[in-house]
Amino acid sequence: MMTSKPTLLIPRKLADAVLERARDTYDVILNADDHVFTREALIAACQTVDAVLPCHSEHFSADVIAALPDRLRIIANHSVGVDHVDLPAAKARGIVVTNTPDVLSDATAEIAMLCMLGAARRGSEGDRMVREGRWNFWSPSFMVGRQVTGRRFGVLGMGRVGQITADRARGFGMEIHYHNRSRLSPDKEKGAVFHDTVDSLLAVSDVLSLHCPASPNTTGLINARTLALLPERAILVNTARGALVDEDALIAALQSGRLFAAGLDVFRSEPGGNPALAQLNNVFMLPHIGSATFETRDAMGFRALDNLDSFFAGTAPLDRLV
Repeated sequence: MMTSKPTLLIPRKLADAVLERARDTYDVILNADDHVFTREALIAACQTVDAVLPCHSEHFSADVIAALPDRLRIIANHSVGVDHVDLPAAKARGIVVTNTPDVLSDATAEIAMLCMLGAARRGSEGDRMVREGRWNFWSPSFMVGRQVTGRRFGVLGMGRVGQITADRARGFGMEIHYHNRSRLSPDKEKGAVFHDTVDSLLAVSDVLSLHCPASPNTTGLINARTLALLPERAILVNTARGALVDEDALIAALQSGRLFAAGLDVFRSEPGGNPALAQLNNVFMLPHIGSATFETRDAMGFRALDNLDSFFAGTAPLDRLV
């Protein structure tokens, strides 16, 4: 039975309500100015703690995990994706890793819809035109975009976020198609058309929305070959991970008109994005804000703390990955 509070490192600024709750149970060490730790700074900050509650900006590679102290026993992530953590290395060290599923699905699905509509209806281009005082004419051919109602909406990765995004797309009268590692049960499928290969899904996706995790198998999954499988003038939406997309191939497809547009909330290089994409009018871009609502940020922090509380109480965390 522990007689003192466990020491918890929180490397980024979290919601006030989350920090208040954390301080009730843990001796909290904060990153005062919310900067991104270097590899060396992260290792140093972890040397005197029992647990860490990181975001996706903290990279626990194999060499970082090898340098962690024996007292650090759990990495309770403030994220669903854990591609920033080397899970086999953590498992080998006996370090528990958790994430925060479920609580950000609605917020991310909303952003997927925003990206789809912003891309289809030329949202970025129109916004800039009005802000810059260049909107001085109108004609029937002015700012014509693509209507999504009745189109085929392809979901690549029909997990929690994918399913909710599909529900939102149904509200636009879209026909849902999907590929997943395993087919959903009829009650979750809700009439969506299952495709047993990625290629088959892409061939019918007027809008393709990415919702699969980043892994060695999915890195660069959307590339010159697979983009060519999409219907002419299709729209690509990515609110998952930037690593899924070969951005050079995407740029070529957008420049040629093979793709009508893309709506992106994630990029290969973050923060910052890709300057070459930023030069294209047919790209609607956001700065990785899929889960950025007050409600979701609170829920993510509380879920991470639930996992920590369970671990230090001697019970299995709900969201344990290793």
